[in-house]
Amino acid sequence: MATGWGSLLQDEQQLEELARQAVDRALAEGVLLRTSQEPSSSDVSFILMHRIPSVNGSQFSFPLLMAILVVSYAPFTLFPSLVPSALLEQAYAVQMDFNLLVDAVSQNAAFLEQTLSSTIKRDNFTAHLFDIHKQVLKEGIAQTVFLGLNRSDYMFQRNADGSAALKQIEINTISASFGGLASRTPAVHRHVLNVLGKTKEAAKILSNNPSKGLAMGIAKAWELYGSANARVLLIAQEKERNIFDQRAIENELLARNIHVIRRKFEDVSEKGSLDQDRRLFMDDQEVAVVYFRDGYMPSHYSLQNWGARLLLERSCAVKCPDIATQLAGTKKVQQELSRSGMLEVLLPGQPEAVARLRATFAGLYSLDMGEEGDQAITEAIAAPSCFVLKPQREGGGMY
Repeated sequence: MATGWGSLLQDEQQLEELARQAVDRALAEGVLLRTSQEPSSSDVSFILMHRIPSVNGSQFSFPLLMAILVVSYAPFTLFPSLVPSALLEQAYAVQMDFNLLVDAVSQNAAFLEQTLSSTIKRDNFTAHLFDIHKQVLKEGIAQTVFLGLNRSDYMFQRNADGSAALKQIEINTISASFGGLASRTPAVHRHVLNVLGKTKEAAKILSNNPSKGLAMGIAKAWELYGSANARVLLIAQEKERNIFDQRAIENELLARNIHVIRRKFEDVSEKGSLDQDRRLFMDDQEVAVVYFRDGYMPSHYSLQNWGARLLLERSCAVKCPDIATQLAGTKKVQQELSRSGMLEVLLPGQPEAVARLRATFAGLYSLDMGEEGDQAITEAIAAPSCFVLKPQREGGGMY
């Protein structure tokens, strides 16, 4: 018999049992993270010395290699979130518009420079990124194929009449994560609802396989690069808790006979090279696509790593993203796009796309020194619950 929602949410014992079952199903489905104690490995190995007596009574020892799995489930909600179908369809419809907008911004060097001028003066990280961008433009962009794997993050705004509206909080243009784990989460939520006897609700949970879609994008870029023996270079962190999310995409690529090599920025600095045509080689293997799952935070860069990033950007390999697209994902750019008339400049002759995009915009306010920043601070102090402070450099996904 199906459980009523009201009685369920008041039954702590049942909720605890349901949570235990959900965790077990998440582990079985592969909704996994490495632990914070061992972020560089999925297992801990140790040697156990096993003593065996000989015939004459003496003992000798030989080693047994033992391994303990040190992964845990990734955080997830016990119940699925209810999403109005109209808002889901709206998010689908507008995503292509956002992708085209990000592309337009990334190709508009003057817009990027003007928009980020104040940020560059105050934020060394953005300044370093923009300096590489300028160096690449000066030398001439070598890559001819561009790939963006962008993730839009939304919240629902409750209007005065009680209806819900879709509002974009940010768009991630580098290292957009959890496509792999999200592919496995629907099975967990179906299981939870089936345990409760809510089979009709379980059947309404949509299947979702973003890791396949992400891999298809990388595969298309690899194909357009035009070298059958070239590899995909995944730039990863040494301490990578979210490796299973990344492996899901790697596995999809391998199923298409596209091989992925995982390297750190330090590896690129030591063993990466460009030939006279600016083709990128890593360990003497040609690289068709560079897929960044690192490089979106200041802490990811040493002086050596900045040099490696410049080497990658100078190459003709397809970068995902190239540095201009990373800059296009910053909060300062998102704020500028919300200004009246700006979308029309960047997307001329596309009024329908402009209307779809603008309908999802939430209010964005500058904290720059001056009249505009002072006004934003005054409004935030007057109504603090209506404002969320986000760093301007943000434009990449966690992990």
